[in-house]
Amino acid sequence: MTGTLISLISIFIGIIAANLMGYFKHKYSFGFTGNTLVGVFGSIFLVKGFGRLGFDPWSIMDSGYFHSSLFIINCIVSALGGALGLIVIKIIYNKMNK
Repeated sequence: MTGTLISLISIFIGIIAANLMGYFKHKYSFGFTGNTLVGVFGSIFLVKGFGRLGFDPWSIMDSGYFHSSLFIINCIVSALGGALGLIVIKIIYNKMNK
């Protein structure tokens, strides 16, 4: 795997997490397109923000060796980023409409 492929998998997991969160918690849903956008940006921001701790895609592929434990942490953080991004955007949306 390359760093780019790991990044794409990470973003895809964020999209899935945001859409599942919107599906099961209807009050946080912005529709499929809105949830997808929030999942993309939420996963990117969280992985970029905390990825410096050592689970960014290029650390996962350090010196040609695939670190599976770092990849699992990256996937979990990506899923959290998608779900938390949906919650944060809903809070901002509610504050803007008051």
